[in-house]
Amino acid sequence: MTTVSDVLDALHAWAPPGQKADFDRVGLQVGDPAAEIDRVLVALDLTPAVVDEAAETGAGLIVTHHPLLFKPVGRATADDPIGSLVWRLARAGISYAAVHTNLDAARGGVSFALAEQIGVSEPEILAPLDGVMRKVTVFAPETAADAVRQALAGAGAGEVGDYDACSFSTAGTGRFHPQTGAQPAVGQVGREEAVAEVRIEAVAPSWAVGAVRRAVAAAHPYQAPAVDVVALDGQATRQGYGVVGRLDAPVPLAEFLERVRDALGAGALRYVGDDRQRVERVAVCGGSGLSFLPDALRAGADAYVTSDVTYHRWFEALDADGRPRLALIDAGHYETEAVTERLVADRLAAAFGGLAVDVTRHRTSPMRTFAG
Repeated sequence: MTTVSDVLDALHAWAPPGQKADFDRVGLQVGDPAAEIDRVLVALDLTPAVVDEAAETGAGLIVTHHPLLFKPVGRATADDPIGSLVWRLARAGISYAAVHTNLDAARGGVSFALAEQIGVSEPEILAPLDGVMRKVTVFAPETAADAVRQALAGAGAGEVGDYDACSFSTAGTGRFHPQTGAQPAVGQVGREEAVAEVRIEAVAPSWAVGAVRRAVAAAHPYQAPAVDVVALDGQATRQGYGVVGRLDAPVPLAEFLERVRDALGAGALRYVGDDRQRVERVAVCGGSGLSFLPDALRAGADAYVTSDVTYHRWFEALDADGRPRLALIDAGHYETEAVTERLVADRLAAAFGGLAVDVTRHRTSPMRTFAG
């Protein structure tokens, strides 16, 4: 039987909690990690209707993109909008988890799905995470070098862009002097040893370093293997927000706006742009992605699709003469992230053959568009 913890492990292997934004709350928020479940319900938001649906269908776990417990909650009572949902979950025996900015930052995550939805190909990360990469260096005897490399790769080190198991090795001589109490794998206590060793280097995200250290210790023959961890400047190649890519062919802005509206099921779009321009290079970011507008501009995007653009922020898309520097399109927060429901559901269905995974039948956004 699958447990709640099993499902979270699968999600976190794809979208590690360590890559979430500092302000965010992800993972299990209500329930028992050891609870056995045979059905999961996936939604963008947790609403009363979603909880009722889970209870009706027998889902033991609900997974949403937006976390319910984002700010401190003072009480879990039936008359509090947030607390009442906690109470309903507990009363129904349903566990609840969120996978939010850790999925936003994951390769193949929210923005990748959004890009595919509107026909953007050749996707690349728009705003890579900065300052999160580490270089791990391990010194191992030649006879154990392959096992240590495999351990590094298995723990998440050596992932660079579309490649994994990347490392660099150089040969050298390791010297050590086992003292009383040591149990050397090579040599004898009290006698200095010189061993043909290999220096193995690989990169890893900061949140994987603990697992990498443990994997190396398990695979390494030495009692006390030498491991160096150094912070790297520069940006990650597999973690970041937003996507930039291109359409199969340039299209007029009006045609692109129609494509976005229809693909996302948006009742209307708000935008800034030159109606005479053509669109080919496109940046997208599901949800509130305006902070990555400078990245879209640097990437040479003709259009940037995101949401939650407030009035005064529209001016940031204009140049000094008041002309649009690109087409900035607000397609709606729900509309740019609704694809997350199917994305998560498909991932879980592929990971657990015996687990029923449903996408909610409810539109969780309370906002509607009036078109007359």
